Amino acid sequence: MNRILVTGASGFIGHALVAAFAKEGHSVRAAVRRPPPYSFPATVEVLQHPGLTEPVDWKPILHGIDQVVHLAGIAHISSGVASDLYDRVNRIATAQLATAAAEANVRHFIFCSSLRAQSGPSADHVLTERDQPAPTDAYGRSKLAAERAVRAAGVPFTVLRPVVLYGPGAKGNVALLARLAALPLPLPLKNFANRRSLLGIGNFISAVNFVLSTPAALGETYIVADPGPAPRLSDTIAALRKATGQTPLLLPLPPRCVEIPLRTIGGTGLWERFGGELQADPDKLIAAGWHPVHDTLNGLAAMAKAARAAGADMPV
Repeated sequence: MNRILVTGASGFIGHALVAAFAKEGHSVRAAVRRPPPYSFPATVEVLQHPGLTEPVDWKPILHGIDQVVHLAGIAHISSGVASDLYDRVNRIATAQLATAAAEANVRHFIFCSSLRAQSGPSADHVLTERDQPAPTDAYGRSKLAAERAVRAAGVPFTVLRPVVLYGPGAKGNVALLARLAALPLPLPLKNFANRRSLLGIGNFISAVNFVLSTPAALGETYIVADPGPAPRLSDTIAALRKATGQTPLLLPLPPRCVEIPLRTIGGTGLWERFGGELQADPDKLIAAGWHPVHDTLNGLAAMAKAARAAGADMPV
């Protein structure tokens, strides 16, 4: 039985991953900055630390641990977050943990980076691991620097670069799309043919499980995204609406008519995250043997149906 430490365990991704590990019979230790508003499975050991803005004594947290999945960090992009805070939390804290893991003889250290470590919010081609990393903001630069710190720490590692994740409790762009889809109004999005790769939480969990059980994944960096062509934005909204019993009600309107107000409200970055192309190819991970459990449109539909069955107001 593997003994796994999950950092950032109280977040959207961490909570789901800890629950999955516990269900599979692993011995799980969940590291959290503050107690979550929900309970973990009874078999999970929960350890609290003061946060990553200050040095953490990782030695007792790593005692007896075989594998680490490091999720903790600043996971959002905001103009209100200073560059040095991204660096402190995402790079320095990761370097300290990876070094401590090497000293504790951890067998496998999984670092959850981000596609933003190699790209801005949009790209003019389908991204692969062969692309030269070119982050465009402090968040992406801190994640890329953290990757390099993990490689230098001497711990057996794998780096995962996921695209935006969706699932129950997701925030950010996915929550915005869900709120749009839930509006009982026609939306002028029929002409939005831009494609953006997404990643279902179930696919992410299956990717982590695959990497942890695959010795050939050691030392590798993988993009993680749902398989197949990325859906168009209009298809994403339509899938969410159909799954909750609505008709798509998408009206034609030139994207330029939406681009101008979005650029006015939130600058170029907001428009690129909404109307830009960002496709990522997970074929390297699939070729290594990973079997995703669903594609994006089916995953979004399942998420929306589950939320509706649970009486949620939105499909996230």
